[in-house]
Amino acid sequence: MITPSLADMGYELVRITLTGSEKKILQIMAEKPDGTMTIEGCTEVSRMVSALLDVEDPIAGAYDLEVSSPGIDRPLTRQKDFERWSGFEVKVELEQAVDGQRRYRGKLLGLEAEMIQLLSDDGTRLELPFSDVRKAKLILTDELIAASTRGT
Repeated sequence: MITPSLADMGYELVRITLTGSEKKILQIMAEKPDGTMTIEGCTEVSRMVSALLDVEDPIAGAYDLEVSSPGIDRPLTRQKDFERWSGFEVKVELEQAVDGQRRYRGKLLGLEAEMIQLLSDDGTRLELPFSDVRKAKLILTDELIAASTRGT
């Protein structure tokens, strides 16, 4: 529902989550296509989303709205994220186990034919199905910090 309006404003949706049962929190992560997000951008997106949700009213009851950038140790949610952040350390959790394992950590090598390419810490090359990703995120490392300050 919010993706078209975000796109019109020049933003991309990274992730949307609704958590909590008694006190609900709707969290929206967005960014510009170049991966940037400012405080002013968060404010702009928050105002647009608030107005849209007030009209559409898709969430029953009260909730708090949080709009943020994905941050430096960002979640990887889209196929392009796995390509863009190739070369950095990641954690990946799958819905279904591959070779008896659901959680992986290693160097991201990219995405080929809908399979995440990962080099594990022991040097094993792994292929994990993108369609089975439950959660994936960058791991905060000195290399990631250095790349982020360069604007990668």
